[in-house]
Amino acid sequence: MSEALRDLAGYIEERLDGKIETAVVAHGELTLNVAASDIVDVLSFLKRDVQCQFISFIDICGADYPTREKRFDVVYHLLSPRQNQRIRVKVTTDEDTPVPSATSVFPGADWFEREAYDLYGILFTGHPELRRILTDYGFEGHPLRKDFPVTGFVEVRYDDEVKRVVYEPVELKQEFRNFDFLSPWEGTDYVLPGDEKARQG
Repeated sequence: MSEALRDLAGYIEERLDGKIETAVVAHGELTLNVAASDIVDVLSFLKRDVQCQFISFIDICGADYPTREKRFDVVYHLLSPRQNQRIRVKVTTDEDTPVPSATSVFPGADWFEREAYDLYGILFTGHPELRRILTDYGFEGHPLRKDFPVTGFVEVRYDDEVKRVVYEPVELKQEFRNFDFLSPWEGTDYVLPGDEKARQG
């Protein structure tokens, strides 16, 4: 399996002539790293080339690495029924640099790119309608970023008195408690019933 993937990687690198930055075979899968400016050309080749035929578009997802200069990975997953193999294509970008939309090659990329925009703030150029898809219209921030607070910024609830949904600042109902995280099975000061028998002898 990995030999077939290495052959496929070599073929793709040869045919795309410098558009593949790295090709890595790991855990039985081939991952191609590509510059954002080349993503549409690479996806078009993978879909239309007779030896590849990655015609089945699985998904696009994001990943956040806030310590990197280009903090986001945009990851494309494709399937080739001809090759009976999957391939992963990765692009890196930052908060301000958009990635060309894959909708011209795979129309099904539409909602996946909207999801990456909504949850990570990744921008896509050439997208037919790049707007939020999972969060509310007035939502602030992007909830899957590592620097987004776990509690969020506002809480939403239905107020029966005013008969509408209201937005309020997050208020933690429980006091902060300090736990010592010691296991009750280790280092206990008390004597359990029956312990005196163990000490005899």
